[in-house]
Amino acid sequence: MRTLRRSRFLLPLAIAVVTAAVFAPAVGHDFVAWDDDTNLTANPHYRGFGLEHLRWMLTERRMTHWFPLTWLSFALDHSLWGMQPAGYHLTNVLLHAANAALVYAVGLVLLARATTATGSTLRLGAATAALLFALHPLRAEAVAWATARSEVLSALLFLLALLGHLAAVSADGRRRLGWRCGSLAAYALAITAKNIVMTLPLILIVLDVYPLRRLPADPRRWVEARRRGLWLEKVPYLAGGLAAGAIAYLAAAQNGVLTSTAQYSLPARLAMAAYSLAFYPVKTLLPLGLMPIYELPARVDPLEPRFLASIALVAVITVAAVLARRRWPAGLAVWLAYGIMLAPVSGLVHAGHHLAYDRYSYLACLGWALLAGAGVSAAAHRLRGARPVFRHALAGAGALAAVGLAILTVLQVQVWRDTPTLWRHAVAVDPACAICRDNLGVALYNASHVHAAVPEFEAALALRPDRDRARINLAVALVALGQPQRAAEELAPVVARHPTSVKALNALGVALLAQRRPEAAVPPLQRAAALAESDPHVRTHLALALTASGRPGEALDHYRRAIELLPDAGLPRLGLARAQLALGDPRGARAGYEALKAVDAGLASQLALELQSTTHGRSR
Repeated sequence: MRTLRRSRFLLPLAIAVVTAAVFAPAVGHDFVAWDDDTNLTANPHYRGFGLEHLRWMLTERRMTHWFPLTWLSFALDHSLWGMQPAGYHLTNVLLHAANAALVYAVGLVLLARATTATGSTLRLGAATAALLFALHPLRAEAVAWATARSEVLSALLFLLALLGHLAAVSADGRRRLGWRCGSLAAYALAITAKNIVMTLPLILIVLDVYPLRRLPADPRRWVEARRRGLWLEKVPYLAGGLAAGAIAYLAAAQNGVLTSTAQYSLPARLAMAAYSLAFYPVKTLLPLGLMPIYELPARVDPLEPRFLASIALVAVITVAAVLARRRWPAGLAVWLAYGIMLAPVSGLVHAGHHLAYDRYSYLACLGWALLAGAGVSAAAHRLRGARPVFRHALAGAGALAAVGLAILTVLQVQVWRDTPTLWRHAVAVDPACAICRDNLGVALYNASHVHAAVPEFEAALALRPDRDRARINLAVALVALGQPQRAAEELAPVVARHPTSVKALNALGVALLAQRRPEAAVPPLQRAAALAESDPHVRTHLALALTASGRPGEALDHYRRAIELLPDAGLPRLGLARAQLALGDPRGARAGYEALKAVDAGLASQLALELQSTTHGRSR
């Protein structure tokens, strides 16, 4: 008995260990400039557990996301590791490994209900499902990308909520109440990790039909009086799901990231949704050409071949699943669950520049893994009495598939090693991806390869002339190359279209400063400073423009605010000292020199020469 009990824990533990080993290379990765910068490396708000930090984490809504629990997990990482990326990546890997073990547990319960498998064949089916889920290359993005913490954390709590529900269904009395409360608590926490779990109530209804068979296949019989308790148990889940959906929609509307219905009409939205539904099963079967974003085209034509093919594939699968529902109810159940879980990110309600993301497959494709597990379990059951050679062939094929997936996953994890690697890979996979070109240009610029960055920005604009972000990045690079006039020409129409764009206004001000036109640079920089009072770079540039315009007195407060916001920056300290010299305050400039020495020795040496020159000039 003790050996049997031990074996129940050894197999899921082994699955978790194998999963962690496959994804272990991610621990050595850097943060990447694909939201890791804005969310982690340049964001001080989550770094602590004080009242201000907690208030920010509880109220912050970015894009369509409200995930205070995810921010808390990042805060815990920071308390343990500081800003060392290895700790953040390790947490993601461990969460994914735990999820693999939980999928095994879910598989045991659902496959036992859906099939006649027992004992070793049941465990084999559940292990197959867990390994296919955990080791598939589509998981690489959710695990190897630090910012995708919300995916693995919300999935952990989603799976715990699902297991709690399944346990409650089989229990009675107080044990049922305990499991139900535990399930609801896990679901509430899952919502605070990421609102993508909002679909759980509908998934529970699908499971009630099959494989739990608590509801008949005919929906007209669902409202019979004896099933009242079954529906009442769903009410708290439904309330949580509706609240999560409302928060996501309000966040998207508030942040102005909802995709325009004028640009993408209802037929276009349906084509986008069909593309999403077809995309992930195809990538599950053929996981090649994976990349961080599959870009949304400027115009979606439902008659374009890729959209037309997706619509046809979705229609064929749907019709086949409905026709085969009596003989093979698992097919329809998996297809429905997949469609339900993908619906919030399918394109019907859209925010962003994507057609698809690999990470959206994380929970949505769980049903496909369970279906594969059921198939392996059924095959193993049929081969029980067969000659050993057939059983060995099945085991060998399964091991070969697992090793093949693991190799592909290790390779895909390496894509996320650092920013240049990520975007070089993306451009190699899809040279027509404008966002990828733009991001590669930024990566090259930040690595001081400015000459190599400009062609990438130009290629991005040739692909998508409407992308003003790429035009701003091009202008910044042109200033660095000594072409400020061309940079200002690129920026003028951007500022006209987006008069409240801080990045555009700041870039225009810098370009005008580089043309030695500080008086012209002051107005756009003043507008930028008014829009972004806490941006130290805008404050510094405005102060430089004011000083160069002969108004050093007005620049002092801006320099001081920039230093307060960015204490380790040398340029505002140098500018402050120069402004003090211009105002006849050498003592203040010398104090600034002492502070600058601790921050930037190179700039401090420049200031020392200016101080000497001023002193000699006065002595003469």
